[in-house]
Amino acid sequence: MKIAFLSVFYPYRGGIAQFNAAVYRALGKIQNVEIKAFNFSRLYPKLLFPGKDQYVTANDTAFHMPSERILDGMNPFNWNSAANKIIDFKPDFLLTDFWLPFFSPSLGKVAKKLRKNNTPVISILSNVVPHEKRMFDIALTKYFLKNNDGFIILTESVKNDLLKLKPDAKYLVHPHPNYEHFGEPLSKEEARKFLNLPLNKKVILFFGLIRYYKGLDLLLEAMGKLNNDYYLLIAGEVYGKPDLYDEIIGKNNLSDKVKFVNKYLSDDEVAPYFSAADVCVLPYRSATQSGIIGVSYHFGLPVISTDVGGLKEVIEPFRTGIVLDKADIDLLKVSLENYFVNNLAVDFKRNIASFSERYNWDTLANCIIDLYKQIS
Repeated sequence: MKIAFLSVFYPYRGGIAQFNAAVYRALGKIQNVEIKAFNFSRLYPKLLFPGKDQYVTANDTAFHMPSERILDGMNPFNWNSAANKIIDFKPDFLLTDFWLPFFSPSLGKVAKKLRKNNTPVISILSNVVPHEKRMFDIALTKYFLKNNDGFIILTESVKNDLLKLKPDAKYLVHPHPNYEHFGEPLSKEEARKFLNLPLNKKVILFFGLIRYYKGLDLLLEAMGKLNNDYYLLIAGEVYGKPDLYDEIIGKNNLSDKVKFVNKYLSDDEVAPYFSAADVCVLPYRSATQSGIIGVSYHFGLPVISTDVGGLKEVIEPFRTGIVLDKADIDLLKVSLENYFVNNLAVDFKRNIASFSERYNWDTLANCIIDLYKQIS
């Protein structure tokens, strides 16, 4: 079986590229499967990219996976030739990963031509409805969805969004597996000494790219209501201006209770942050799913999250953390106190181990193959 996988891969950075690399490796392990990665030659123009850089650095230890960079997300005159290069590979099916309506025209055009060539198309839907909505999002997404034969869904929330736009969609659901490429955990003492963190505090971790919808401002406000036993470690690049967070830190005199590392962390920098923490908090105002949970579970770290998108689905049924009804300052404060006072981490960590055994990259890869067999 030959699989063409078209999406974003190394040397692009970020969670989607990391996710796709893990899927690529898992599919490549299946007997009699040949997989080839087809990458973007250009994602965004620099003007539209909200961060500092789209690419991994020279020192990043991200998986240097092979890919052919063929698709220019900005150039419609390129899309037909990109599709032809995939057709020349003669795949049994095309696999894509969809996460933003911005890429609907390019990915949708390629998918359309592959289907005309009698090649089925399956898409992993990281999102259907984006967190930050823009005009034409729904129309663009519908165009992409109609040019697919089947979908892999990681949460019930995304499944519901899919069925609203494409009621006859064929799909299979598989939870987001844990990331495994960030190295082994360190001892808590070693990690805290490395990061120059207090050894005797209750350390809360907020990790990942920082956008307003992720609710870091709410968590900072909650820190202002907690006593000095609590310490917040923030690690991630701010997309936008950091003024909002600086103002809250100053207003609540949090400078001695917060460490703010405002930068994108390479893969080999991640382990100390999760190893040093007692809990990972996702105070999101909106979401569909979060790869941060997959990182946190890899390090055996429980999570506290708001009930948005599909986050609850990978926490509450498996009893691996606390789910809040909404993004609220007081709820965050109370849940953090409850977590530590009642020593909830013990049971949560045991349940994380059980989840990791049941859902992994190999089971996700087999789910993709199962869907292909259903639609072919």
